[in-house]
Amino acid sequence: MMGKGEAPAPREPEEEEEDTGGFVKLISAEGFEFVVDKKAAMVSNTLRNMLTSPGGFSETRQGEVRFPEISTHVLEKICQYFYWSLHYSSGKETAEFQIEPEMTLELMMAANYLDT
Repeated sequence: MMGKGEAPAPREPEEEEEDTGGFVKLISAEGFEFVVDKKAAMVSNTLRNMLTSPGGFSETRQGEVRFPEISTHVLEKICQYFYWSLHYSSGKETAEFQIEPEMTLELMMAANYLDT
């Protein structure tokens, strides 16, 4: 029991609060949120480093990453690529990843940043 004027002791974060449940939230420049499987997000070396670095990035704790320079339509295509890459990474079956020509430059810049 606390006496008058005593503050409660700071509590340690519980494991459930830090666990993103296997998902990560990617947020576009316009604020649109994409919730993707963490395994799919790890296709990006940049995201892998952000989400797995010990104690460094706030993204590790919060399970969300903001992209103020990546528009919603480009981030949506990136998320599609993450899942496509996971599905076809074994090399047993192949399929072409479709990219609209008008998105090529923006996707190349985002892929460069994300190291995918």
